[in-house]
Amino acid sequence: MYLGFLTGCLGGIPLKEKAKWASEEGFKALELSCWPRTNVRDYSGSEIDVANFTKDDADEILKYFKEYGLTISSIAYYDNNLDRDLKKRKFVNNHFKKCVDAAVLLGVPSVGTFIGRNIDKSIEDNFDEFEVVFKDLVAYAESKGIKVMIENCHMVGWQAPGQPGTISFSPELWREMFKRVPSKNFGLNYDPSHLVGMLIDYIDPLTEFKDRIFHVHAKDTEVLKDKLKEYGVFNKQLNINEGFGFWIPKMPGLGQVNWEKFFSKLHEVGYEGVVSIEHEDPNYEGSEEKVKEGLKLGIKYLEKLI
Repeated sequence: MYLGFLTGCLGGIPLKEKAKWASEEGFKALELSCWPRTNVRDYSGSEIDVANFTKDDADEILKYFKEYGLTISSIAYYDNNLDRDLKKRKFVNNHFKKCVDAAVLLGVPSVGTFIGRNIDKSIEDNFDEFEVVFKDLVAYAESKGIKVMIENCHMVGWQAPGQPGTISFSPELWREMFKRVPSKNFGLNYDPSHLVGMLIDYIDPLTEFKDRIFHVHAKDTEVLKDKLKEYGVFNKQLNINEGFGFWIPKMPGLGQVNWEKFFSKLHEVGYEGVVSIEHEDPNYEGSEEKVKEGLKLGIKYLEKLI
């Protein structure tokens, strides 16, 4: 296994500068945030303009990535592929396909996204729409030799307060997801931190879904037991935009993921790919210097264990 990070945390710094810094700090890969150029999502980014990306653009990026000893682990575009607004849904689906085209030019093995959710329907009722949309998206990617992977974040409050914004956040839902779209080119960007925040076991599923783990995110979570006792499993209900409720994202090593046990199980099931830091720790945000401090803390902790 080897270490990288998702680039969106460093904001609008040119990709070449991010790559140079990453190489100097010992990272081996970058996961490129590739949302549309016009975009308001938090924790997003737009390293390349996939809508107008050319082979010459790809060759230029690959040249300096080779110079810096880096690979590109994935193209990242995490948005709502099941938006209830069909015009928005079509835009998201089409942008995803453009990310696949960019991955082909860059020789990148996978594109990561969310399933999302039509918030007008229950999670169960969303699966019929999911099956139609993702059979098309996965088939498009598979025809070009690209894998599709889903990050297992529940995205509570994304479309409606207190409601999960995706339909793909637990082992129960992964089983249905892979039953509906059984392609071997369809898998997971496995993030243990979200499972910790939902009080779900993050070790045992690695065995069942070992053939579906295409990429791994390194983010930690601290479950605040005093807040859990106060809010319960439905979490905070008032002033929900203030604070994090009973859990809070952390840099690796500062939360409750047992990374030594996690890596041991990854080795056991045969995973040898990237472990990509997804930086969302509020204590290391607010400036380029603070973000870099968090990333350096993360790699320093993880490289001793990996």
